[in-house]
Amino acid sequence: MDTIKFLIDFVLHIDRHLSELMNTYGTWWMYAIIFLIIFIETGVVFMPFLPGDSLLFASGTLWATTGNNFFMLLFLCLAAAVIGDNCNYFVGRNFSDYLKKKSWFKKFVSDKNLEDAEKFVAKHGGKSIFLARFFPIIRTIVPFIVGAGKMEYKKFRIIDFFGGLTWCSSFVTVGYLFGNITFVKENFSLLIIVIILISLIPLLVGVVKTKLKK
Repeated sequence: MDTIKFLIDFVLHIDRHLSELMNTYGTWWMYAIIFLIIFIETGVVFMPFLPGDSLLFASGTLWATTGNNFFMLLFLCLAAAVIGDNCNYFVGRNFSDYLKKKSWFKKFVSDKNLEDAEKFVAKHGGKSIFLARFFPIIRTIVPFIVGAGKMEYKKFRIIDFFGGLTWCSSFVTVGYLFGNITFVKENFSLLIIVIILISLIPLLVGVVKTKLKK
């Protein structure tokens, strides 16, 4: 319960926490911390609850207010997202059958999560790799699923790169451009909630459609 409370507080006040980390560890350690969080969120299939969209947006706002190198931040975010997805793909390709049988794995990734991701891939095909970048939880599980399905790696690698580039550049850039605006600073938690809700709308629509069909 304490872990859940900490994660909720970290996500809703991520701008404050990132600033504290920046003041404590400095810019270069912040690059490493952001890289690690994005890598784990995209690359470790049983860690889909870590912040993704909100972290990219908050990092952009922080870099705007501190005057740090925007392109270095963008490059590291992209590298973390792409490397993470590729690791996730190969884990799914080589260890999916083993992991799905483990009870500890199901505590983090439920059968429902796997089923939703499989349906997402079945519906969108190769496009699912690109589209999944913009859906919390789904983006962590889809690379695992397409790896388990033995999708051609070359195809996965190309689509995944452009998906990662679009995802990282859009959120980091928006955060960077609007980070110095007073309204954004004063209502940051509200904006994070809006970002999360918008990203969840397609998933909620899918759930409602499924219920109506039944």
